[in-house]
Amino acid sequence: MRKEMLFGLVIMGLIAGGAAIFLPWGNMSNGHYGLLMLALVVVAIMLGFPTAFTLMGMGMIFGFFAYHSQGQTADGALRQTLDLMVQRAYAVMSNDVLISIPLFVFMGYLVERANLIERLFRSLHLSLARLPGSLAVATLFTCAVFATATGIVGAVVTLMGLLALPAMLRAGYSAQVSAGAITAGGCLGILIPPSVMLIVYGATAGVSVVQLYAGAFFPGLMLAGLYILYVVLLAKLRPSLMPPLSAADRHVPLPPVLEQLQAAAGKLALPALLAAFKGSRNSHLPMGVLWRNLIVTLLPVLVFVAVLGLTWRGVTAPPETADDAGLQQMGGAQDSGSARALDGTEPKAEGVSEPPAAQESSGAPGVQEPPADGVKEPPAEGLKEPPVEGVKEPPAEGLKEPPVEGVKEPPGAAAVSEPPGAGQGLREPPGTPAAAAGAPGSAPAVDVPAAARVAAPAWFWGMAGGGALALAGFYLLLTFVRLEVFKMLLGSFFPLAVLILAVLGTIVFGLATPTEAAAVGSMGGLLLAAAYRQLNFTVVKESVFLTAKTSAMVCWLFVGSSIFSAAFALLGGQEIIEKWVMSLGLSKVQFLMLSQAIIFLLGWPLEWTEIIVIFMPIFIPLLDNFGVDPLFFGLLVALNLQTAFLSPPVAMAAFYLKGVAPPHITLNQIFAGMIPFMLIQVVALVLLYVFPAIGLWLPQVLYR
Repeated sequence: MRKEMLFGLVIMGLIAGGAAIFLPWGNMSNGHYGLLMLALVVVAIMLGFPTAFTLMGMGMIFGFFAYHSQGQTADGALRQTLDLMVQRAYAVMSNDVLISIPLFVFMGYLVERANLIERLFRSLHLSLARLPGSLAVATLFTCAVFATATGIVGAVVTLMGLLALPAMLRAGYSAQVSAGAITAGGCLGILIPPSVMLIVYGATAGVSVVQLYAGAFFPGLMLAGLYILYVVLLAKLRPSLMPPLSAADRHVPLPPVLEQLQAAAGKLALPALLAAFKGSRNSHLPMGVLWRNLIVTLLPVLVFVAVLGLTWRGVTAPPETADDAGLQQMGGAQDSGSARALDGTEPKAEGVSEPPAAQESSGAPGVQEPPADGVKEPPAEGLKEPPVEGVKEPPAEGLKEPPVEGVKEPPGAAAVSEPPGAGQGLREPPGTPAAAAGAPGSAPAVDVPAAARVAAPAWFWGMAGGGALALAGFYLLLTFVRLEVFKMLLGSFFPLAVLILAVLGTIVFGLATPTEAAAVGSMGGLLLAAAYRQLNFTVVKESVFLTAKTSAMVCWLFVGSSIFSAAFALLGGQEIIEKWVMSLGLSKVQFLMLSQAIIFLLGWPLEWTEIIVIFMPIFIPLLDNFGVDPLFFGLLVALNLQTAFLSPPVAMAAFYLKGVAPPHITLNQIFAGMIPFMLIQVVALVLLYVFPAIGLWLPQVLYR
C-alpha cells in the first residue's frame, strides 16, 4: 500500500474515531448533527468523492433533516430544501466578483500556451549567470512572474517541472534543491495577486478583493525574497549542491554586425555604438541595425528621464488654492460697492429680504428671511432696504445709478442707518477694499499671477543622483554580450511585467474593478500571444477549454459550499463551535495560533478550495470575538496554505512535480527539497504576525 494512501486512511480513521468518541450519541442536538455532517464531508472528500457534489448532497440531506426536525411535514421540508438550493445557486450566479475568475484563468493559460515562460526562463538564467545558484534563482523569479500572471499552482509547478528541472539536473544541481525551488516557487501563485484563492476568500468572507490584493503584495514579495536569499546563501556555503554554470552554458552568440563592431571598437556597447556613427571606417555596417541597437542601449536613459520628469512635475507643483473671489463668509455683509450682477440689477446684501412687490414682479419665490431684532420691516410700497449698521452706500462721484425699471428708490435710502445693536458681526473685515473691481469709481481689476512651483525636496535630488550613478554603473558594465541578454529580457520579461503592472495597478489604485482589470488582462494575453506569433486556433481552443474546466470547478464549489453552510447554520453547528471556542478563554494570539494550526493540518488532506469554501464560513464569524481583521486573517490563511502545500506527506505540489519529473526523481527527494522552503514559509508567517504592517500598510494608505 502506498504511503500517502495509508496516511489518508489514518486521517479518516482519526476523524471517524473522534466523531464516535466525542459526540453525545444518547443526547444529540441539531448542532451535534451539524458537526457530524462536517466530519462526514471531510471523510467523503478524502475517499475521492467530488467535492462540490458531496457538499451539495450533504447540505440537502441535512437541510431536509433540519427543516423536518423543526416541525415541518416531509413535503414542506422537501419544498423548503429545494427552495434553499435554488436561492443559494442564484446567489452564487449573481456574485459579480466571481466573473473575474475565468478571465484571470484565461489570461494565465494564454501566457502558458504561448510559450512566453520558456523565453523568460532562458533570458533570466543568462542575466543571472554569475550569481550563485543562478538557475534556482531564475526558477524562483520565473515562478513568481508566472504566478502573478496565472495564479494557478498546478499549472506553474507542472510547466516549470518540464522547463527548469531538466536544465538544473543537466547543470549538476541537486535533485532535492531543484525540486524544492520549483515546488516552492510554484506555490507563490496562492499569495501573489492576482491570486484566484484571494478572490474566493474575498467572496466567502465578504472582504474587498481589491484590499486583499493590495495587502498580499508585500508579503508575496517578502516570501519570494526569502526564498532567493536562502538559495544564494546555500549556493555560497555548499557549491556542490548548485555548481556555477559552465562557459558553454553562459555563451550568448552575437549577431555578425555586433561582432564586427566589437572587434573594431571594443566590448563596451555604448561607446562603440556612438563611435560607429563617426568617420567612414564603419560605413560598411548597416545603419539601420546600428540605430536599433543604439536606441535599445539608450532606453534605460530615456525611461529614467521620463520618470524623473514626471516625478519633478508632481513634487514641484504649486499648492492648490481655492478661488474665493466673489465668495463671502456666511453671515457676513457683502461689500456695498461690489460689482453689479450680470443681468444689470444691484446685488443684495446678505440677510436682506426682497420686498414682496419686487418678488412678485420678478417671479422669485416668496421666501423671506426673518427680520433682525430691532429692525422694522419696511413697508412694501416704499421698497426700502433694511439698513446695515455702519455700512453706507458710498456715493458714486459724478455718476448716477441707472434706474431699475418699475422700482423707485426710496428717498434717503442711502443715508438710512441701522439702529444701534442690530446686525452685530456684519462689519466688513479690516483690510477689505472699499470697492470691488468693476464698481463705479474703483480701480481696474488686476490679474493675479500664477503660483510659482515649489522647490523640489531633498529626497528627489537624492533619487536623481542615485539613479544617475546607477545608470553610469550600468553602462560601464554593458558589453555587447550583456546587451544581447538585455534585448532578450526586453522581449520576454518586460512585456509580461507591463501586462502584470497594468492589471494589478488598475486594481490596487482603484482605476478598475478586478473584473474589468481581468478582462483587460485577457485581451493583453491575446495580444502578447499574437505579438510572439503563437496565437492560433489550437492555443485559443486549449485555453478556453482549460478555463471552462477550472471555472466550472470553482463555481460548483461555491454552490455546494453555500448550500452546505446554510444547512450547517440551520442545524446550529456554528453556535456550538462558537460556544466551545469562547469557553476556552483564549486570547487573540492563542486563537490565531489555534486557527492557523487547524488550517495547516487541513492543508494536508484537502485542497485550498475546499478549505476556503468549507471552513472559512466557520472561522469568519469568530473573528469579531477576538478583534481580528478579516483582511489580516485572509493574508495569514494564504501564507498558511502555501505552507500546507509544501508539507509532507500529502503535499499537492510534490505530486504535480512528480507527474512530469524524470523517473529517477522520487517523492522522498521532492519532499526533502521542500522541507527547508516550508520552514521559510513558517518564518514568513511569524514575521507577518509580528509585523502586521507588512500586509496592512498598503491597504491602509490607499483605502482608509
